[in-house]
Amino acid sequence: MTQLTDQKTASLSAIAAADSLDALEQERLAALGKKGWVSLALKTLGQMSPEERKDAAPAIQAVRAEVAGAIDAKKAALEAAELEAQLASETIDLTLPGPHTAQGSIHPVSQVMDELAEIFADLGFAVATGPEIEDDWHNFTALNMDESHPARAMHDTFYFPDAAAGSQDGTTGGTRMLLRTHTSPVQIRSMKAQGAPIRIIAPGRVYRSDSDATHTPMFHQVEGLVVDKGIHLGHLKWTLETFFKAFFEREDIVLRLRPSYFPFTEPSVEVDVGYSNEGNRRVVGGHGDDDGHDWMELGGSGMVNARVLEMAGLDPNEYQGFAFGLGIDRIAMLKYGMNDLRAFFDGDPRWLKHYGFSPYDQPTLSAGVGSQGRAAS
Repeated sequence: MTQLTDQKTASLSAIAAADSLDALEQERLAALGKKGWVSLALKTLGQMSPEERKDAAPAIQAVRAEVAGAIDAKKAALEAAELEAQLASETIDLTLPGPHTAQGSIHPVSQVMDELAEIFADLGFAVATGPEIEDDWHNFTALNMDESHPARAMHDTFYFPDAAAGSQDGTTGGTRMLLRTHTSPVQIRSMKAQGAPIRIIAPGRVYRSDSDATHTPMFHQVEGLVVDKGIHLGHLKWTLETFFKAFFEREDIVLRLRPSYFPFTEPSVEVDVGYSNEGNRRVVGGHGDDDGHDWMELGGSGMVNARVLEMAGLDPNEYQGFAFGLGIDRIAMLKYGMNDLRAFFDGDPRWLKHYGFSPYDQPTLSAGVGSQGRAAS
């Protein structure tokens, strides 16, 4: 037992003096390994008489526990010191410039939405949002679209089959739920909440049952609304011309308003812009029908129908307004030279790398909304 005490004292001193995990492991093996002195002492218990074993076993186990505890404590101290040294050596200087290789890019749709918001903010428009899961009243009825309107058909609109428990016709209190087919319901909600005068744009996702090279089941629209006293069609044309000049960053933008029909506007007009072909892409600018130029339809617009104003709680004898709608994906394709709408939603990293925009650049009117660097060119 005297020899065991001496071995314990020597081992504890060696453990305390260990300056690395490797040195500590050597001390553990020397004491607690299969051939360690503690293990050998435990093996001698079988050669002792019951009386001797009764006194020796607890003493050896106490030495073993004391040595094992010292090793665990020293190991924790060495690991903590090692971690501190590693953290000190791997300090990151946050004032250094970021890596030159871009790790991500802004999607063209997000970029164009930022450009839209920047331009219309300068014209005094606020950005409004609304739910993408909409009810029939806000999406159709409040916009003067009667029950027989083709847009209400199942083949054009995504309806929810079970809007309420036990419902067999997809209705809740007589109002069917659907994925909104345009962002016009935001106009209704905004007019009911804010009243007039009002000047907003409503960008966002919309859904229709259609899919080909120029249509997708989900796409993006921006709709604009102005309601005030004395508003007329000239205000609408000036607003659209000013927007397109800023968006395409050229002054030779020419618009043509063609008579059309939309249930929620009266009179209604289609908006065409003059363009020319350069190579395999269309370039906006110039007069239509002259010098090789032609007209391209970009959206619909018109004066807000009096019944829509009434549905929103406004007096059409006091207030007038105009509204317009544009496809964000389409004007992005036109501005940045893309030819397939489906690629916007494929998630191909090669396409995103080529057509994406640097996340460090934001559209500003002072620098030009389209002058920011692309992620790759």
